[in-house]
Amino acid sequence: MDASSEDFATVYALSALAWILAEDSRAQRLIALTGLTPDDLRLRLSNPAVLAAVLGFLEAHEPDLIACAAATGVTPADLVAARRSLEG
Repeated sequence: MDASSEDFATVYALSALAWILAEDSRAQRLIALTGLTPDDLRLRLSNPAVLAAVLGFLEAHEPDLIACAAATGVTPADLVAARRSLEG
C-alpha cells in the first residue's frame, strides 16, 4: 500500500469516528460492540487496527455506513476500502 492510500484511509476512518462520536447512542454502541474504551480511542488513534475496527463497526450496520458516508462526503465503498487498506 502506498502512503497516499494509507493517508486517505486514515482520514476516512478519523472522519467516520468523529461522525460516530457525534451521537451518544452510536458512541455507546461502538464501545459496547468493539470493546474499545474511550481511553483506547484516545491513546490509539494512530493505530491502523483501531481505525479499521471503527470502520468495521460501520460496516456491521449498513444504515450507519450509508449515513456516515453521506455525512462525510465519501461513498460506502470508500469506507470499506479504507478498512481493508488499514488492515493491510
